[in-house]
Amino acid sequence: MDKEIFHGTTILAVRHKNKVVVAGDGQVTLGSVVTKHKARKVRRIYNDKIIVGFAGATADALTLSEKLEQKLERYSGSLTRACVELARDWRMDKYLRRLEAMMIAVDKENTYLLSGNGDVIEPDDGVISIGSGSTSAQSAAVALLENTKLEPRTIVEKAMKIAANLCIYTNHHITVEEL
Repeated sequence: MDKEIFHGTTILAVRHKNKVVVAGDGQVTLGSVVTKHKARKVRRIYNDKIIVGFAGATADALTLSEKLEQKLERYSGSLTRACVELARDWRMDKYLRRLEAMMIAVDKENTYLLSGNGDVIEPDDGVISIGSGSTSAQSAAVALLENTKLEPRTIVEKAMKIAANLCIYTNHHITVEEL
């Protein structure tokens, strides 16, 4: 029997007007069944100075969050250094290499997407997303940034609503964190 796979989420980060906002939906899907509606996939770490959002297997994502926090402690809160070191470990370590998740991490100055391929990507335009509804959310956020004068939080909320309306693995229960 094939192992059921957990699908989907949408995580969106927007840096605009000296603010950074990260949002994630709450849906967890196992096969064709929604198993949870209010999962919290966006949270603050490192004395509330860093916001992380994750997509993928929950246990794997939590492991990555813990590892990132350990790196932040080791490198005195330097998000850039912590992300680079985590990505290096993630790619090289036999155990971590098997983790199936992606992460967005932000602080007041930096926004990064981290993947198991060793990627540490900083967006050019201050907008980045991961997960099944990421294309919808990111497209909506960029369009709103370029064509409105909305505040970053409103942009994120509207973009996440659009993604939830389009992606069957994304719901309207949104968690939002802002720095």
